[in-house]
Amino acid sequence: MTVVLDSWAVLCLLQGEDPGAKRVERALADRPVMSWINLGEVLYILLRRRTQTESVAAIRDVQSVVTVELPSEAVVRQAAAIKATHAMAYADAFAAATALAHDGQLWTGDPELLIPAAPWHVVDLRR
Repeated sequence: MTVVLDSWAVLCLLQGEDPGAKRVERALADRPVMSWINLGEVLYILLRRRTQTESVAAIRDVQSVVTVELPSEAVVRQAAAIKATHAMAYADAFAAATALAHDGQLWTGDPELLIPAAPWHVVDLRR
């Protein structure tokens, strides 16, 4: 099953926060998928904490081990439908829609995405 990462998972990896960081690091061998929307979210969070040079370098490092996708029209429509029916950030809806598009597992620790009976498959990285 395809692993799909959201911004929470990537930030966990970049900050070395376990147990999630170790799990994400192991998943990199299979080149997980991520939406550009979520990688953009990682970038703006890093830019608040680090220099621009450090932030851009971190994003480049992520791009070297993750397949980053621009959202298709179908993913945009799915994200909009998810956002309309679930209380979550719009970027989180793109993570969920990307997971659905790949019939994959969404790896996260974000409570907004850890919804019981959600149509996307989720792996809780906090455990």
